[in-house]
Amino acid sequence: MLDACAELLDEVGYEALSTTRIAQRAGVAIGSLYQFFPDKRAIKTALTARNVERFVTRLGRRFMAEEFRSTWEAVDAIIDEYVDMHRTVPGFRSLHFADVVDLQLLDSMADTSAVIVGRLRALLLADYGLADSEELDRAMLVAVEAGDAVLKLAFRRDPNGDPDIIAEAKHLVRGCLDRQLRASA
Repeated sequence: MLDACAELLDEVGYEALSTTRIAQRAGVAIGSLYQFFPDKRAIKTALTARNVERFVTRLGRRFMAEEFRSTWEAVDAIIDEYVDMHRTVPGFRSLHFADVVDLQLLDSMADTSAVIVGRLRALLLADYGLADSEELDRAMLVAVEAGDAVLKLAFRRDPNGDPDIIAEAKHLVRGCLDRQLRASA
């Protein structure tokens, strides 16, 4: 059902999405869909949760497989994974981590950005020995929110992501994190 929702989001967008269409695409009775999801917002929330988990898993694998020479290479790798998912994961274009959604599936006390910040912070703290602080959390939250907004712009301007805007997003994120990363060095 989540795969069907993702495909339909790419084809018709959120406004034209309906539980009936999702059930038809998934080849299930509408009643079966309602056993798991009360409405289209609930299925969108579940799809967003799945995409967050995929993103974090992909990052974890990448951080284990690659040696980054600097924290900045690691930060760029995080952005590159986001961009790649935007290009290759069905439905991802329509769902963004900073969107306001109910993320009880991920963390009952956090919004999407806070979940992403927490997971990214854990990766950076573990691999780069950064000092854990409220200032780092705040800088990362601003970086995630600002980066997400600029990357949305990149994909509005070009279906594959405007490379110049993606480069600007990386520059913006680095600026948000620079003081904190230098303080930890």
